[in-house]
Amino acid sequence: MESRYLFTFLVVVEMGSFTRAAAHLGYAQSSVTAQIQALEAELEAPLFDRIGKKILITDAGRRLLPYAQEISRLHTLAKDALRSDAELAGTLAIGAPESLAAFRLPEILREYRERYPKVKITLKPGVCWTLRDLTRSGELDLTFLLQPETEDKDLFIRTLVQERMALVAPPAHPLAASQRVEPLDLQGETILHTEPGCTYRAMFEQHLHHHGVFPDPDLEFYSIETIKNCVMSGLGLSFLPWITVRNEIREGKLAGLAWDDRPQRPATQIAYHTKKWRSPALHEFLALVDKHAERWRKELE
Repeated sequence: MESRYLFTFLVVVEMGSFTRAAAHLGYAQSSVTAQIQALEAELEAPLFDRIGKKILITDAGRRLLPYAQEISRLHTLAKDALRSDAELAGTLAIGAPESLAAFRLPEILREYRERYPKVKITLKPGVCWTLRDLTRSGELDLTFLLQPETEDKDLFIRTLVQERMALVAPPAHPLAASQRVEPLDLQGETILHTEPGCTYRAMFEQHLHHHGVFPDPDLEFYSIETIKNCVMSGLGLSFLPWITVRNEIREGKLAGLAWDDRPQRPATQIAYHTKKWRSPALHEFLALVDKHAERWRKELE
């Protein structure tokens, strides 16, 4: 089976017309017709119904389509692999929750950009379960997750570091002077929550509920910076990754309460599809992530 016939088939499907496909490919229309007919003869099935000037893909054509797309993808990857000595190029689609996108990834992205300026990177923020779905579907090449350690039959998931968490309050808050803050101490306190679907919010709430504490869930924010500013203004307390508040704690703008965060520590993980080919661009990005993760672990010791 000629791969170029399959590529022509894909263009005809995309363009919805033999004429437009021929113009796009730079072929004579008769050449496009001949290639499709040769493919139909080999497969012993019609791929398109010709109704007047319109063409409609047949059931056989629809069944062939995902295989043709995969062969085209592998053909491109094979060519790229043979160009490994050339400067890295291409695109990387990366997902990450806000806390990691803002406080873990910038240094990695800057260093990678300096090394491989021809690689285009798109960064999509989101909650972990959404990012996992996008990685399963192939829309993302790599996802950073902040969640309890987990497994997924479709994804390769690897832990980089166990993150510390911090329960923060305004410096003048009465609990800031306590040598130990327990869940029952939060009864009646206003808690400023991150968005629904945030895994460390769920871990924190489950811990409080286990001890019979049910803070008002009405104050929800979609920005960590907004939460920090609201805590500093005295609006309430919040439970956030230590990396997002360490500077404000050191500067005295926030008080880190004497809270045992160990039962609620999520892991920063990376995930990519088990069946997705790791391009040279992705391979180099992963190597850079590992280098930075070693430093993160030392900082949290």
